[in-house]
Amino acid sequence: MSITNNALSGALAAQAAIATISQNISNSQTKGYTRQGVLLQSNLADLSRTSPGNGVSVGALLRFSDSYKSQQMWRANSELGQHTQTQPYLTQLEKVMNDPTSSISYGFDNFYKALNASAVDPTSTPLRQQVISSGEALSKQINSIYNLTANQTLSIQQQSATILPSLNESLAGIAALNAKIRQVGASGNNTSSLVDQREQLIDGVAAQVGVEVVYNADGSAGVSLKSGQPLVASDIAATLSYSAVGGVQTLNLSFTGTKFVLDDSKIGGELGGLASFRTNTLAPLQKSIADIAGQFSTMFNAQLRSGDKASGAAGTDMFVFDPTSATGLLKIADGFTTADLAFAARGEPAGDNTNLQALVATRTKPVTVTSLGSVLLGDADTQLVGKLAIDSQQNQAQLKTATTIRQQAEDDWKSTSAVNTDEEGISLLEFQNMYQANMKVISVANNLFDATLQMFN
Repeated sequence: MSITNNALSGALAAQAAIATISQNISNSQTKGYTRQGVLLQSNLADLSRTSPGNGVSVGALLRFSDSYKSQQMWRANSELGQHTQTQPYLTQLEKVMNDPTSSISYGFDNFYKALNASAVDPTSTPLRQQVISSGEALSKQINSIYNLTANQTLSIQQQSATILPSLNESLAGIAALNAKIRQVGASGNNTSSLVDQREQLIDGVAAQVGVEVVYNADGSAGVSLKSGQPLVASDIAATLSYSAVGGVQTLNLSFTGTKFVLDDSKIGGELGGLASFRTNTLAPLQKSIADIAGQFSTMFNAQLRSGDKASGAAGTDMFVFDPTSATGLLKIADGFTTADLAFAARGEPAGDNTNLQALVATRTKPVTVTSLGSVLLGDADTQLVGKLAIDSQQNQAQLKTATTIRQQAEDDWKSTSAVNTDEEGISLLEFQNMYQANMKVISVANNLFDATLQMFN
């Protein structure tokens, strides 16, 4: 009977292997599926010198996975998410600020051209009107670009808030799968499909924030931020939310009643990329534009007040700078007319252009800009655009690198965990032959048994 038992165990083991191969082949195009295999082990022999053994058994179902390769893939996804979210904002800013007809530099060029043209005849009303018109155009261009930065800030806040529901749902899903995996694993059943689902969720979370993953002995996975705050521990999930304090958006993490305040610019992934761009690029740029508008208006107005109008009265402010205004930073003062342009020096007749020349010279005066330090007024916008272009190029290069690293990480993961239908086909034939060979042994054993019975007839 040992012959039959051995062959039967071999046939059953082959059937288990073929069933596993069929599962692999059927999921060969399933995203995130990890291939499986059977671990065959020889059964121990009886306590007899002549016992070769007691066949074969399936010791376990194997899940071909390398946690290191999975971690590499998740880290790469965090980097990719960070640079992917940032680039559209950089591209938009770079395009608008570098446009030859809508840039701040273009507005300053036209405004100072109009001032220079007025030097031909400082009393000419059309030339004076051109100065006011070009001043209005300059104000609109500054306001337009400043409003773009404000709109991007709002867009980033809204986009970041939109990410959180999906992120919290994924964290809750990971915690629920941890509980299922522990329960199913404790009963000795296969948890591979549940682990696949959990790793897909972790990959999605990694795109949104940088994570570290630790596997526990009970089959559960602990997920935390790179800075150490827990996102998932066993079957407990954290919740992330934004709060606005004093107009500043703050990211909070709540875990089992404990609240953490996070620096969202340092958490990686999509959230980190958006926050880092908002904090390190957009806010300084916005402040720099306000610096240019504010210091230009202060300097230009001061020079106007030092001269005389055509009527002989002292000059008055042409520009109004208001950083709290909802309509824009800069505008022409209400009621300001061509007669209010104080081109003459104090006490000089209307045709004098001494103060006009001083107004033209303000373009070469230094201003202090947040992103640049001390620069000439005429060079400030050009340098801002240049710095923005460098930031954009650097992010594009980092995005390209992150895309390549992610692809390499996926390929590396696939080399271990993905289904290769050619290899599965070869294994299928091998186990088919194993099954058929064992069935042949059973047939031979039956023939021997029948022959033995006939000896006693």
